[in-house]
Amino acid sequence: MIKIKLISFLFLISLLINPLEAKEPSALITEIVNEASIILSSSDPVESKIIKLNNIAERNVDIDGIGMYTLGKYRKSLNEDQKLKYKKLFKSYFLKSFSSRLVDYSDPKISIISKKKLNDKYTIVNTLLEATSKNPEIKIDWRIYTKNPDRPLIRDLIVEGLSLARTQKEEFKSILQNNDDDIKYLFKSLEEFIIK
Repeated sequence: MIKIKLISFLFLISLLINPLEAKEPSALITEIVNEASIILSSSDPVESKIIKLNNIAERNVDIDGIGMYTLGKYRKSLNEDQKLKYKKLFKSYFLKSFSSRLVDYSDPKISIISKKKLNDKYTIVNTLLEATSKNPEIKIDWRIYTKNPDRPLIRDLIVEGLSLARTQKEEFKSILQNNDDDIKYLFKSLEEFIIK
């Protein structure tokens, strides 16, 4: 549970940047960390912080791309109406799931170690979350979608080798497999999470 919360927190940090100000992947991460520190240490009410984070996330994270990835092979069997419904539900799920956990953390300190351009579409930025009195040092790899170099987008975080997007994909796959691959059950699960 602590590891999932930590992964969620780290992914939240990735929501906090304006891509027009940072076009180079390692600069993007630096600005993310700086912006996160300001928001997390502010005296704003929790609700206000969540609204700000959600607005930033909608502009700067490839939520549709993450959503389609996490749906896996099932995306191929959906009709257009189902795809639209899924995208809408996933966006609401994504924003609530991650922004609501942010308030448990403050002032993250992350150091950039290196970066590696995988191809024209992806760059990995390797960082370390500094140890605190409560938590050990943690290795974090940021997967940044760079197909449009003027608008890099966060697509995934790999924390100590564990991919957040892949973990979500496995969870959705399990829900579907346990319900005869009927997408309605995944929709229901997402709706229940959103309204609680």
